[in-house]
Amino acid sequence: MSEALTLARPYARAAFSVAKDGGRTQAWSNMLGFAAQASGVAGVQAVLGHPTASADTMVDLLMPPGDSDPNFRQFLVVLAENRRIDLLPEVAALFDQQRAESERVVKATVTSAQPMDEASLAKLGESLRKRFGQQVEITTAVDAALIGGAVIDTGDVVIDGSLRTKLARLGAALAN
Repeated sequence: MSEALTLARPYARAAFSVAKDGGRTQAWSNMLGFAAQASGVAGVQAVLGHPTASADTMVDLLMPPGDSDPNFRQFLVVLAENRRIDLLPEVAALFDQQRAESERVVKATVTSAQPMDEASLAKLGESLRKRFGQQVEITTAVDAALIGGAVIDTGDVVIDGSLRTKLARLGAALAN
């Protein structure tokens, strides 16, 4: 996995540079997401992995319908010619990470024991915005095993306020 990230990083940087220069970072993010998903489909993987598959054939399978960005097409051609199409999921993830940093947006995943209402999410979002000094994009998940509370994961920072963790710490303290 780390080798794939290492190989994907220069491609993601190049893609981000081209997209940013063209003012199309959102469009490129969408196109990379589409191509990454398409590359994971079993039938498409068979064609992409075939040693005689041409770069144009591979690119035609991965181009999003309706968008004919010549720079994106050329980017896919470079990946195909270098036999790096399999890095598309990592390239897309690294691209989105660079885009979020560029737009000064922190992506946070909030996992709670029960679904959170809109008012609680808005209050939490405001608190996170103050803490990080950036806009915060929140995605939610539910994990009943947390018992109560929530875990906030921003990638670099994890804030674990779950009842499960508090009980585990209490148990550890009592055992000592």
